[in-house]
Amino acid sequence: MLNEKLHSYIEGLISERNLLFTEMENYASVHNVPIMELSGIETMLQLLRIHDSKKILEVGTAIGYSALRMAEALPNAQIVTIERDVDRIHLAEQFISRSEHSHQITLIKGDALEVEDAVSGHASFDAIFIDAAKGQYKKFFEIYSKYLTNNGMIITDNVLFKGLVAEPVIETKRIRNLVKKINEFNHWLMNHPDFDSVILPVGDGVAISKRRGDRI
Repeated sequence: MLNEKLHSYIEGLISERNLLFTEMENYASVHNVPIMELSGIETMLQLLRIHDSKKILEVGTAIGYSALRMAEALPNAQIVTIERDVDRIHLAEQFISRSEHSHQITLIKGDALEVEDAVSGHASFDAIFIDAAKGQYKKFFEIYSKYLTNNGMIITDNVLFKGLVAEPVIETKRIRNLVKKINEFNHWLMNHPDFDSVILPVGDGVAISKRRGDRI
């Protein structure tokens, strides 16, 4: 991970967001809502711009921050996003309704492990963004990668988990178990027979996965 000085320097170069995004960032900070770190989301948005993604699936809406950031960055894209938490769904709907990009976003309510049928009706996707329950990353990837276009990519956040994946000893059992699952996912992902993947040490660690070769 970047040291704090470099991390602060890079974030200091990022342009100010609009008032709605700033409000959402402040809300997330005050209420401990996990949204993507600035350097991480800027990296993801640039990748999506380069890729020119037209349809994106997001696993984990939270309060709608990343969905709205993607919609703004890609005004011709449609974003389908999944959230199971009732309170966060309510907040996401409020924030999304206040944006001029609300027409680009479809919110599917429910557990991402249980709403495949609803999601499949919107397939296929040029990009999939996974940012939900970290212990379920492998299952999310397995369920939804089948709906990825041949030239599609999957972006997974939090794969370095505050650098804890590199720590040999973690005292808290719950955190230790979660880090173990993330480590297992990372090794599984990097050795996946159908995808080429790379982990970027930006934000909280972002994995980029691209289908290996062409598929008919």
